[in-house]
Amino acid sequence: MTINDFVPMHLKQFFASLLFFFACVAAHAQQETTTAPEKPKPLLIQFSGMLLTDDRGQLRPVPYATVYLPNKNRGTYSDYRGFFTIVVEKGDKVRFNCIGLESVTITVPDTLTQDQYSIVQLMTEDTINLPETVIFPWPSKEHFKIEFLKMDVTPELQRRATENLANEYLAEARKNPDMVPHSGRESANFYLRQQAREYVYIGQVPPMNIFSPLAWGQFFKAWKEGKFKKQTKKE
Repeated sequence: MTINDFVPMHLKQFFASLLFFFACVAAHAQQETTTAPEKPKPLLIQFSGMLLTDDRGQLRPVPYATVYLPNKNRGTYSDYRGFFTIVVEKGDKVRFNCIGLESVTITVPDTLTQDQYSIVQLMTEDTINLPETVIFPWPSKEHFKIEFLKMDVTPELQRRATENLANEYLAEARKNPDMVPHSGRESANFYLRQQAREYVYIGQVPPMNIFSPLAWGQFFKAWKEGKFKKQTKKE
């Protein structure tokens, strides 16, 4: 006698049906895994390059320009050398923006087979011609007429203007530039020249003009011309 003789018939049928069900489920799952195509993963590309512009016939880098992907709302910017790098996908649009230069939009080629792509992008100046604007200290011509008629032109002012425009005074001013006060621009230029001259001799002893024959020649020339004499200022 075997164990099958003690198992009822309905239990044998139940176990047989259960084994058949699991076998069908396993076969269906195996068929789906073998027949279903896998979705291709997008190829990520390291997109790098240089941004350059034409500056009087010479190429110079475009620093801190915006490198933007408008379809994905993310981006980066170029460094002080004009170099940039960003991760993109095939077919992405990349836009380059910089103040004073025209915006440029390119498309990453969809035929790339490698994960790296480099370019050198040239950007041109964005020239905007503004209409001429003349600024006056008066709101309108009528206010100018009123202020002009109210101008104080006393005999004292006329005398000073005549002295300042006299040929003798202008000739003396040409010989002695110290008679004419320096403007703000001339004073700034003189100060910058003095600073540049001092920076040249940083860390070393500056030369002594007392041993310079040229300096002695300039001194004797100025002494003969009477530049060291006391001058009476005209009122």
